[in-house]
Amino acid sequence: MYQMEDLLAVMSRLRDPETGCPWDLKQTFASIAPYTLEETYELIDAIEQGDQAQIPGELGDVLFQVVFYSQLGKEQGAFDFAEVVHGITDKLLRRHPHVFPNGTLDEQREGEAPNEQEIWAKWEQIKQEERSEKALHSLMDDIPKALPGTSRASKMQKRASQIGFDWQNVSDVVAALRAELFELEAELHSNDKDALADEMGDVLFSAINLCRHLKLDAEAVLRAASNKFERRFRFVEQRAKEQGLVLDNTHNPQLDRFWTEAKQSGL
Repeated sequence: MYQMEDLLAVMSRLRDPETGCPWDLKQTFASIAPYTLEETYELIDAIEQGDQAQIPGELGDVLFQVVFYSQLGKEQGAFDFAEVVHGITDKLLRRHPHVFPNGTLDEQREGEAPNEQEIWAKWEQIKQEERSEKALHSLMDDIPKALPGTSRASKMQKRASQIGFDWQNVSDVVAALRAELFELEAELHSNDKDALADEMGDVLFSAINLCRHLKLDAEAVLRAASNKFERRFRFVEQRAKEQGLVLDNTHNPQLDRFWTEAKQSGL
């Protein structure tokens, strides 16, 4: 079987100025970034579908993104794959003192491991120390702006909760969501699109906060809801086809009945 060094050799050949691939040669960090996002989502999709046969291939696509960036870094004299591996290994050793007591691979822990709450507290302490070393001035500083909206909102809320800026119980979060819905409803008859967008954003942000308090991943919850909508809508389309219905942009009560059928069927 091919090994890691073989993949690195392939990447080097693809970027060879004389004999490499024209498409690969013209790529940059910025041009590859959209593909990285796409490959990551394809991996997540395979995982959520439980497609074990597909997962290795999708993991390979994601790994190739890392190798591609590393090759670009090497060409620019900035970093190479070895530095990437060293960096992540060092970080994992540092952030898991309950497994690697002296921060190296040489020593194993003796005795029982701390409980999950203690591990989590230590993890956050280490990350905070890392932020201090980077001279970050706010808990928000290193939250990537390119994250999906739901993930970024949840991460921001979680960070704020670290200094006690948070609702204390779920009922308060539900009340806050109701309040935001009330404010949105008050704007519905206005022609102020900016105000509507602002209120709608507050509703979504509050809904994500509720997911966090319920210990649910908002992004995963939304993907599951979208998948459920897709299954039911496909059912509606199939039933409409069976009935010979012409589908256009006019409301057809029969479609609502098909939707109810889909729900009752467990889709």
